[in-house]
Amino acid sequence: MIMHLTRTRTLLAGAALLLAGVPTAWATLAEANSAAPERGASYIETQLFFGTARPDGGAAVTDRQFMAFVDREVTPGFPDGLTVQSGRGQWRDVGGRIEKERSYELILLYPVGQAPASDRKIEEIRRAYEKEFGQEAVARVDERARVDF
Repeated sequence: MIMHLTRTRTLLAGAALLLAGVPTAWATLAEANSAAPERGASYIETQLFFGTARPDGGAAVTDRQFMAFVDREVTPGFPDGLTVQSGRGQWRDVGGRIEKERSYELILLYPVGQAPASDRKIEEIRRAYEKEFGQEAVARVDERARVDF
């Protein structure tokens, strides 16, 4: 029994010593990461989320309809590139119902210096989709990013 208690105390003391070194190791790692050179230029990443279910109960927006919308409304304003991803989403509509639907995520990257002009174009895209497909909203998320091509 005494041998078991001594072994337990030794293990606990060793664990305490290891844990005591964690903050120092973490700080060293953080310092090493902060010394890494920043790559790329300062950009804005905008994500737009487009639902496909129509509130009036009409047929859902198809892939063909959505890609035609992108070609017509998005590409002219963002010809350097974009990404479209398919997804599944849900949100609470103005009537309080949870709507589950197929959706699209559109990702745009543009230099910070182009933000004012890009913002106007993005808002036009959102309004055009809402009007054309009878949507209540198109969600938007903006974040700063470092981008290198």
